[in-house]
Amino acid sequence: MMFISPSIGSVTLEEMVLELHDYVGQDPNSLYKIVIGTDSHTTRRTTTLITAVVIHRIGRGARFFYRKKNNRPLFDLRTRIYKETELSLELVDVLNRKGMDDLLARWPLEIHIDIGQQGETKALIQEICGWVTSVGYEARIKPLSFGASSVADRFAE
Repeated sequence: MMFISPSIGSVTLEEMVLELHDYVGQDPNSLYKIVIGTDSHTTRRTTTLITAVVIHRIGRGARFFYRKKNNRPLFDLRTRIYKETELSLELVDVLNRKGMDDLLARWPLEIHIDIGQQGETKALIQEICGWVTSVGYEARIKPLSFGASSVADRFAE
């Protein structure tokens, strides 16, 4: 599993975990928040899903990594939002197994979902947020879901 960092380029999952630990180690007394969010872009032939991992040093910047995954076209909005959320939650499990369990246990983890009170996704808020909170994570929707609606979206095309 490969990720891209705008500042250091392409890294493996293990290298990303080390970079995230190093970032916290540079200022261990700060407060942090970990964000995972996925967005997608669909064309006639494919749906590209972008999952972002953000570590936010509260009030003092952030680092982020993202991963692109191509899928068969997902034209149905509900299916696409479920797939985005599924990828975010799966990544949390992978990160826990690959050495981020200490950071994920110490700092708040938010799953950012690209849905909001405006538009077609409004009907999905209760069920998607219920899913995320039922597995123990904070769910954030627009306008607070910058991990999905800004970071991941930026690399969606």
